[in-house]
Amino acid sequence: MAEMNRNLIVTLLALLLGASAGTALGGCGSSQTKTVSVAGGPAETQSTATSTQASTSTATTPPTTSTTTPAPTSTAGGTAAPGGTHSAPEPAFTQQEAHSEGLSEAVAAVKARGYTPIETSQYHPTQTLRVLLASNDSTGDSSGQQAFFFVNGRYIGTDTKEPSASIKVIAQSDTEITLGYSLYRPNDALSSPSGGQAVVRFQLNNGKLASLNQIPPAHSSTGLSRN
Repeated sequence: MAEMNRNLIVTLLALLLGASAGTALGGCGSSQTKTVSVAGGPAETQSTATSTQASTSTATTPPTTSTTTPAPTSTAGGTAAPGGTHSAPEPAFTQQEAHSEGLSEAVAAVKARGYTPIETSQYHPTQTLRVLLASNDSTGDSSGQQAFFFVNGRYIGTDTKEPSASIKVIAQSDTEITLGYSLYRPNDALSSPSGGQAVVRFQLNNGKLASLNQIPPAHSSTGLSRN
């Protein structure tokens, strides 16, 4: 009986020791597994997520595009574009029309007196005193010339009562015109004057035209003349 009790006690102790050892081993295994799952799992997951996020960001971010706005293009060849035409000078065709209108009236006045203008470019509409040189139609050539004067486009008269063989406009300003008369000796041919040139200044003074120099005579049998 005593022997049985001893064997029973030994068996119980063996069972208790075995159970304790199993419990201890189970606790150690559980702790190791927990440590691995906590320390390794999330770290690896975070790294993977970061990598995925970086890849996604790189793939979905559109490239930066630089847009260049073209500069305004001039439509007038170095000129201002249409927006600047309001400050531009007066159009040339307007000035030409004004010039043609004043000149046409002067030419009509000259032709009405039996003369044809020689050089219309000498008529300056912008001046107060203006002049047109013209030749007598009855001579059939360029001789028999006279200077027709105008004040602001209004005809006021000629330089002399009798025409001259050849006249030139030497200079002119707003109220003064200088003419040159070819001078002839008694035996000179009409095409070959040998007496030089007489310079005569005509000036507008208080609405009246006056010669500031002596006008050569139309004819002379001994000295110089305009014919």
